[in-house]
Amino acid sequence: MKIAILSDIHGNDYALEAVLAEAEKENTEKLLILGDIIGYYYNPDKVIDKLSRWDFEIIKGNHELILEGLINKTIDENNIKHKYGNGHFIAMEKLSKNQLSWLINLPENKYIEIDGCKLLMCHGSPWNINSYIYPNSNKTLIEMCDTKLADFVFIGHTHYPFFCKNTNSLLVNCGSVGQARNKGAQANWCLLETENGAIQMKSTYYDTDKLKSEILLNDPSNSYLIEILDRNTK
Repeated sequence: MKIAILSDIHGNDYALEAVLAEAEKENTEKLLILGDIIGYYYNPDKVIDKLSRWDFEIIKGNHELILEGLINKTIDENNIKHKYGNGHFIAMEKLSKNQLSWLINLPENKYIEIDGCKLLMCHGSPWNINSYIYPNSNKTLIEMCDTKLADFVFIGHTHYPFFCKNTNSLLVNCGSVGQARNKGAQANWCLLETENGAIQMKSTYYDTDKLKSEILLNDPSNSYLIEILDRNTK
């Protein structure tokens, strides 16, 4: 079976649409989604609609934790708006109560097995949803992700794709679909063939013009949201 691993979509339905079109061309049968459906950008309703047409497994990310804090009024709204923009608040307006409840009640990690291939889905790390594991993280931190229970340990959160072979398992950060930080105007994800364990790191380009227009409308003072879409593209 071919499985696409996606993380950190962040309400960017333009990037997701391009990824899913490529995944379909690859005859992908299932999606693994590693959290952060929401945050930063503005169309989580369209993201959920597009994902609903696929067979998928999903866990929560740190932005679903932020969503829960905003709903329960346990975190400062102004700090969230300053750091991330209005994406979370637009999500609360656009999504139904059932959709919001579904997102905040997702598990933080999940083990699944397909065709004898054992997979661990995480957001930040196997032990903490907020852990940051980068391509240049120290060896000890990367080795902490190793487990005898899985052939592949999938993570996201940092928005930087990489993979590293540990003693018992392959650690794979699939990067970010919605806000790649190594290079703008591309969506990062990976494709796994469970029958032979082959994995491909994928980068799918998409047109950012419509998303930039939405940023100027919803977060005109947050220059980062546009700058990151142009990183290393010129």
